[in-house]
Amino acid sequence: MKKLIWFLSGLGCLVAAGGAQASPEDDRRSVVQAVQEKYPNIKVEDYVYGALAFSPDAKAQYDAVMTFPPYEAEIDKGARMWNTPFKSGKRYADCFPRAGKDVAGNYPMFDNAAKKVVTFEMAINRCRTDNGEAPYKHSDMNTMGLLTAYARTLSDGMKMNIKVEGKDALAAYEAGKRLFHQRRGQLNFSCAGCHINYVGSVLRTEYLSMAPGQATHWPAFRGGDYTLFTLQRRYAACHQMVRLVPLEIGGEEYNNLEYYHSYLSNGLPLKASVFRK
Repeated sequence: MKKLIWFLSGLGCLVAAGGAQASPEDDRRSVVQAVQEKYPNIKVEDYVYGALAFSPDAKAQYDAVMTFPPYEAEIDKGARMWNTPFKSGKRYADCFPRAGKDVAGNYPMFDNAAKKVVTFEMAINRCRTDNGEAPYKHSDMNTMGLLTAYARTLSDGMKMNIKVEGKDALAAYEAGKRLFHQRRGQLNFSCAGCHINYVGSVLRTEYLSMAPGQATHWPAFRGGDYTLFTLQRRYAACHQMVRLVPLEIGGEEYNNLEYYHSYLSNGLPLKASVFRK
């Protein structure tokens, strides 16, 4: 146990090239370069597989599960929700360009009028309220979780395309960056400590995945019981593991964190509703 605590307390954060004045693109390139230098044999495009990239056996298990996903019926539930008309007669597809195809990779985006980050879930709820429906809770996997599990499959293969433009957007991005790099909880973890500094290391039998690519494959069905997790639900679970009271799923802090975190995956293709251990 002492060795574990020593390891956890030693997790720090990687300061991107150029320090606090680094641009978002400087940050992304710096993080990708750090992974490339440590693991030159792993292709950047394979970062979307996360920890699976370090284990051929785990990747083979993933490929086997994805051939005939046992949770496909859950995605079908989300599809039925997506295609069911609102009381107004409109559908979710009417709220998005191209009926929702190849749009999820643009989220989170910064809304200059509202001066805040808007996630894909927030855009879905805006569609609901604009059509006279009550919003879903972001933490409810039986509604928002299932809906996004399907909706994001419409953008499978789209490359992540997060934009940070203007001082307000940059401020939100920097707030997310600080949270990603800040040590928190009784175990003194940071997201960056695990997924940049110690990427590829084994912690409690599991490889630590690389930060670039992590935001591309959510929602995900995890573990032997295929429990559905959105990205922000995963943030909350990570915070619980480091003995920190989780922040609000769908709240400003997690939204900003997702904004920064997603930018690190720019240029990598989306693949939603996948299996993860």
